[in-house]
Amino acid sequence: MSSAPAQPMTPPPGAQTATVAAGCFWGVEHMYRREYKGKGLYDARVGYIGGDTENPGYRAVCSGRTGHAEALQISYDPTQLSYRTLLEFFYKMHDPTTPNRQGPDVGTQYRSAIFYHDAEQEKIARDVTQKVDQQWWKGGVATEILQAGRWWDAEEYHQLYLDHNPGGYECPSHFLRKFPDLRD
Repeated sequence: MSSAPAQPMTPPPGAQTATVAAGCFWGVEHMYRREYKGKGLYDARVGYIGGDTENPGYRAVCSGRTGHAEALQISYDPTQLSYRTLLEFFYKMHDPTTPNRQGPDVGTQYRSAIFYHDAEQEKIARDVTQKVDQQWWKGGVATEILQAGRWWDAEEYHQLYLDHNPGGYECPSHFLRKFPDLRD
């Protein structure tokens, strides 16, 4: 396994970026790619955000001492795929009610978080989270909503991990839940 840094994503003009953390990033990446490939998703990269360590690596992040979350950064076409849709999917594909935990994965690196990139994303994140908390998760949402800071791509062997390792680890809390459409 190589620990060389991955090549950063270069989105096309007009693309927007969404950044979410929902536990082990392999399953999160896999689910978003499967759901939105050919439907406005340009790219999805796994990496680290939200901590205070420069250039963190996987082992350091897994120690829980860097403050970083394992996360997914999505580059998408907003004319085909809305930020709101990406966030609704986020709340359907993991358990946002367990602070610093997804299934058997425990620690701040596995927290549920939305990292917004501008004021409009923050507004949408807070609105969707409030509705999801009331209508789907009945007051249990523990998701953090934070301004996006410095993003660090994970090592190359983590990118498309489940595509390259079909029998690889998938967090048991990563599956698509059936919820009714959100009401206004």
